[in-house]
Amino acid sequence: MAEDQAGNSTEQRELFARVRARLRAAVGEDVFTSWFARLELEELVDDLAHLSVPTRFLCSWIQSNYAERILEAFQGESQAIGRLHFTVRVNGQARPRLAPVVEASAPEQSASAAAPKPIEVVQPAAPRLIRDTPAAAAAKADALSGSALDPRQTFETFVPGSANEIALGVAKQVAHAVVNNTVSFNPVYIHSTVGLGKSHLLNAIAWAAGANEPGRNIVYLTADHFMYHFITAVQRQSALGFKEWLRRVDLLLIDDMQFLQGKSATEFGHTLGALLTGAKQVVVAGDAAPRDLEMLDERVRSRLSGGLVVPIMTFDGDLRRSIVMKRAEQAAARFAGVTFPPAVIDYVARVVVSHGRDLDGAVNRLVAANQLTGEPITVALAEKTLADLIRAREARRVRIEDILRIVSRHYKVPRNDLLSSRRSRDVVRPRQIAMYLAKSLTSRSLPEIGRRFGGRDHTTVLHSVRKVEQMMKDDGDLCQEIELLKRMLEE
Repeated sequence: MAEDQAGNSTEQRELFARVRARLRAAVGEDVFTSWFARLELEELVDDLAHLSVPTRFLCSWIQSNYAERILEAFQGESQAIGRLHFTVRVNGQARPRLAPVVEASAPEQSASAAAPKPIEVVQPAAPRLIRDTPAAAAAKADALSGSALDPRQTFETFVPGSANEIALGVAKQVAHAVVNNTVSFNPVYIHSTVGLGKSHLLNAIAWAAGANEPGRNIVYLTADHFMYHFITAVQRQSALGFKEWLRRVDLLLIDDMQFLQGKSATEFGHTLGALLTGAKQVVVAGDAAPRDLEMLDERVRSRLSGGLVVPIMTFDGDLRRSIVMKRAEQAAARFAGVTFPPAVIDYVARVVVSHGRDLDGAVNRLVAANQLTGEPITVALAEKTLADLIRAREARRVRIEDILRIVSRHYKVPRNDLLSSRRSRDVVRPRQIAMYLAKSLTSRSLPEIGRRFGGRDHTTVLHSVRKVEQMMKDDGDLCQEIELLKRMLEE
């Protein structure tokens, strides 16, 4: 039985891999990355494919705009699949829920084909209201609300270190100012690569500023919820009410700014200007510096850059160890008999070098192994339990072709220009960064890298590498930018 289940699981993964390939070919790389990269197959039951996404906005958007195309992709691989069921993952796990069925036609097959089967979709629940005055809540009913705050993400659970101490200090000062009905730095823009604590700080600011206190109007919105609210308001012809709601807040926190697109980005610019004019506190988080948020117009990027821009740097060994120690202490308080020897803490901090979420996950794995088997937490258990995580990182190989693709897309420079002899600044800098990444992340020799970059000499590659290394010493933003590119390549 176990072998049958394992076989079915493998077949389903392979089927979904082919479905994703069909979707990528049908919609193009950019659209696929924006909307389908985080789509996962949970299970196949009879003629139904159960799919999940991480946010309500994605669920709503995909089922409204791409459900039929996804069904076509599935039926291109298996005619047995006739229905789709979408759910939202919570804490990484999907929660299937019954929902109204929305009719959608399957692709035309033949005149004698059976009638199209329905696509089942889960309507996203309205985001929970964080805090609002009774009068404002009554005025907007349940149409407007903020994203849910995580009660675990407070200043008390945030682990400080050299990489994030400035961002933490600024966040505490902002929260203190809101409590005292004043404004400190405005706007505040926090940026880093994934998993370094941006969302944690925004949640902590909201809690410390009094998100649950009557009369304190604090709104925390992820970018996808901002877009969801704006699109919904336009559809309901209530865009004015949406704008007025946002402009009445005392503290607005926007997370994942890099996902804001289209007219929603324009509306954010208008809202930002109105709030700053009215001396209302705004805190924004994103994965790139303001000047690199190309979905925003120059005026908005200028406003964000004109405030306080605070980077969070990559964690060093000391901070990783502090995080593991903190999570180990929290686990010991929750589970009887759980102890993390110093050698285990040192081992986890040394081998898990990606970001905070992976450190949390490593601790959770060890706790689970201890609770399920009764085996004490030792370095040997850690080596066994975390082997796939470490092996996956060691096995990953970055290709020069991957670097060219990511750099081309990130800087919006055609791949052919990176390989050409063009010397304009908007091409030279991305080309030099691409060569630096090729030298840093691949085992290719300098002459081989030169050949792959349009037949250049190895001395040109060496000059580019040294140039980028010098620029990184002088420019913290560039360091963050290159860390982002590395993360994109690793993922």
